[in-house]
Amino acid sequence: MQTLPTSNPEQLDHFRRLQGRLCDRWRHLEAFDSSNTDILVIPSLSLDRRELDKIQGFKHYEERLLFSLIRLRNPRTRLVYVTSEPLHPSVIDYYLQLLPGIPFSHARDRLLLLSTYDGSCKSLSQKILERPRLMERIRQALRPEHSFMICYNSTALERDLSVALNVPLYALDPALLQWGTKGGSRQIFAEANIPHPDGSAAIFDQADLATAAAELWERQPTLQRLVVKLNEGFSGEGNALLDLRSLGEIAPGNVSHCVRVKTLLDRFQHLKFEAKAETWENYSSRIPELGAIVEAFIEGEEKRSPSVQGRITPTGEVEILSTHDQILGGPNGQVYLGCRFPADPAYRLQLQILGEQVGRCLAEKGAIERYGVDFVAVRQRDHLGNDTWDVQAIEINLRKGGTTHPFMTLRFLTNGSYNLSTGSFYSQHGQAKYYVATDNLQKDRYRGLLPNDLMDIIAEYQLHFDTSTESGTVFHLMGCLSEFGKLGLTSIGNSPQQAADLYNQVVNALDAETQPRSHEDARNAPMRWSSEG
Repeated sequence: MQTLPTSNPEQLDHFRRLQGRLCDRWRHLEAFDSSNTDILVIPSLSLDRRELDKIQGFKHYEERLLFSLIRLRNPRTRLVYVTSEPLHPSVIDYYLQLLPGIPFSHARDRLLLLSTYDGSCKSLSQKILERPRLMERIRQALRPEHSFMICYNSTALERDLSVALNVPLYALDPALLQWGTKGGSRQIFAEANIPHPDGSAAIFDQADLATAAAELWERQPTLQRLVVKLNEGFSGEGNALLDLRSLGEIAPGNVSHCVRVKTLLDRFQHLKFEAKAETWENYSSRIPELGAIVEAFIEGEEKRSPSVQGRITPTGEVEILSTHDQILGGPNGQVYLGCRFPADPAYRLQLQILGEQVGRCLAEKGAIERYGVDFVAVRQRDHLGNDTWDVQAIEINLRKGGTTHPFMTLRFLTNGSYNLSTGSFYSQHGQAKYYVATDNLQKDRYRGLLPNDLMDIIAEYQLHFDTSTESGTVFHLMGCLSEFGKLGLTSIGNSPQQAADLYNQVVNALDAETQPRSHEDARNAPMRWSSEG
């Protein structure tokens, strides 16, 4: 693998000057619906490879930013979308046909699709940097004074690409990435006075991690479980749970601190990992490299995982974009599967307040663009017998997370806006909108379905998004379907129930079309024409 040079002080200064252009042009970018802009989309997942390997089909996650194609509804916008491997033509056609009032050919002429033709595990940004001719094609396609670049997450690679192309990167300066780690999140929560679970700073040694776990237990003698998190894990796949209820013999007051530390270190071998097939041997090898924290696990009979999403403009203004109730799975309910929009009205306005406090703290440190804050909410009863929710922050994401593309899809398709006073989203016609979204509709029986097969099913069962009613389902991650039986979708309705019904219609249709069939059924089935032969 080719090693790329580290950014030198001159390159870093160039990067910051490029980002400075965004401040001058921010009002122009904000009104993208009427702006004359070239957008370079680099959907690179520049994340730890061994952590990414825990997510099935992650190579296809470059498709998650395809919602950006809906920006082509503005007839003056041009878009360059770069991927590791070519995208299936049916997938591109699908998105362009969603655009209301824009001829397909007009939108297609303003879209340039480029590929590195490299399916290796290297970051897409690195692949681009290693291909001078591809870099030159990108430069020639962009107008320097009318361009900016967006990405999935910002690292030194995206910074180097921005400098090499001389295009401003509308994303976090990688020098600030620490604030999106587990330990950095906890520091932000403390500075912003945001309620969050007791725990530790980032630790890079197993023995020190056991010491921190013992100290946490000693501060909270009634603690039932604690969670260990890799400092740079994502989607909950880097989390592991330790049940203290089976360790009563070393509970605070029963043994010395040193004995407790030693026993906990030994018990780390039996952590319950969220990632499939994870082992302590592999997990512990990441601690010196990535770091880890230990944190009190929040218990509760009725517990939810809401989140808030915000944006920091290049001028430092903080804007709350949305709230969600996340749908979690995995062995201990810590792996992100999907979300519902908006979050429950019982706490959505509280999420907005807390999210804005976090955003202001991040803005003071120089952060820009997307951020998300994940919470745990537990239903409680106050002294008057009224239901309340204890809301505690657990993580900051400084990237486009799993809730970004569903909300932006809704926003771009309906041309609507988010109302801070209600925490609801309204289309341009004043209709409140709701959705259910997932990256993880996955069944083995769906394996082998090609993109064109999915298009047939969408047409036959009328599962498409209807621009006249601004309701229906929008699909993504279609490249995952054939190999992994995995699909992403956002079902948009005029009520929570309608959104759920639309989602269920998709599941029922896919199940019906993939049920086992007899040879006689197969012979009698109508032929489906396909450009794939």
